[in-house]
Amino acid sequence: MSLAPSLSELIARARADMRMGVPVVLRSEAGAALAIAAEDLSSARLNDLRKLGQAYLAITARRAETLSARAYDSTLARLILPKDVDVDWIEAVANPADDLTHPMKGPFQSLRGGNALCAKAAIALSKSARLLPAAVMVDLDNAYEIAATHGLTVLPVETALPLMADLAPLHDMVHARVPLLAAEKSRVHVFRPEDGGEEHYVVEVGRPDRAKPVLARLHSACFTGDIFGSMKCDCGPQLNAALTQMGEESEGILLYLNQEGRGIGHANKMRAYSLQDQGFDTVEANHRLGFEDDERDFRIGAAILKEMGFGAVRLLTNNPNKIARMKDQGIEVTERVPLKVGENRYNEAYLATKARKSGHLL
Repeated sequence: MSLAPSLSELIARARADMRMGVPVVLRSEAGAALAIAAEDLSSARLNDLRKLGQAYLAITARRAETLSARAYDSTLARLILPKDVDVDWIEAVANPADDLTHPMKGPFQSLRGGNALCAKAAIALSKSARLLPAAVMVDLDNAYEIAATHGLTVLPVETALPLMADLAPLHDMVHARVPLLAAEKSRVHVFRPEDGGEEHYVVEVGRPDRAKPVLARLHSACFTGDIFGSMKCDCGPQLNAALTQMGEESEGILLYLNQEGRGIGHANKMRAYSLQDQGFDTVEANHRLGFEDDERDFRIGAAILKEMGFGAVRLLTNNPNKIARMKDQGIEVTERVPLKVGENRYNEAYLATKARKSGHLL
């Protein structure tokens, strides 16, 4: 029988549970733990978690560095929850929104030794769910009993973590003719990953020859810039300029990848914007939230190009990292086509940070 969920489907279920604030049981050979997203934790569930044992908060090493907390496990820290703290304290530790107004949140006591693999899985799930990378956890001796009693998803982390790190196969589900202002002879493709993740879109302008390098753009979704015309970034102008150039050349491929906010999601992007209003630059804001400089996965773009039959591109980009990642994945970049548009008084500092800290060629 094939009715039971596969491991990939269990991961998707666990991701959805985390988004809804439902606990997930994470099981490893060294032990098991119950995990719930820090930003969705209710007082009632916190009390129930504490009845099971010593609760702790798993955060990334980036967030721990901001808090001056010990990260004994290199990529993360596990902070013991004092008995008298509530969900507001947890939110304040996980979310840097009030770091400047209330800088003293410790002292913290970090767990050292023991099983950190489940915490690593909890943070990976939180990131893939586009939540703050923080989870409240408690170690379990009776994981299966707890899961069965409360109907919770059980995820085997030794096999789940490598699968989460792999790129899920993507399929061209459907495409249709969509005349655009910039290029009337265009089709839009919808690519869906097998792991239940976000769909990605491709605008194919004209009928590009698969045997020749195609003018291509890997564009990360930006609803504020692309749709609302935000002046805090250069995304909208870049999108329009790329489509315009493809229309002028009568062919091209624009990959519209659902990796909002450099892969941290809509809500976290707005959190980063709020931190920028406090004086932090783009990279600093990401780090304070617990993320890396850039959480995007450019393997997605390479996989879609290969699926569509392209092996070589003239890449519209100012980002050398995109070129390197395409080459790593077997896509030949025959030319870098600059895309310098959209600078204004609101995004001067943002673009300067791109050039200084991310190496963009501006």
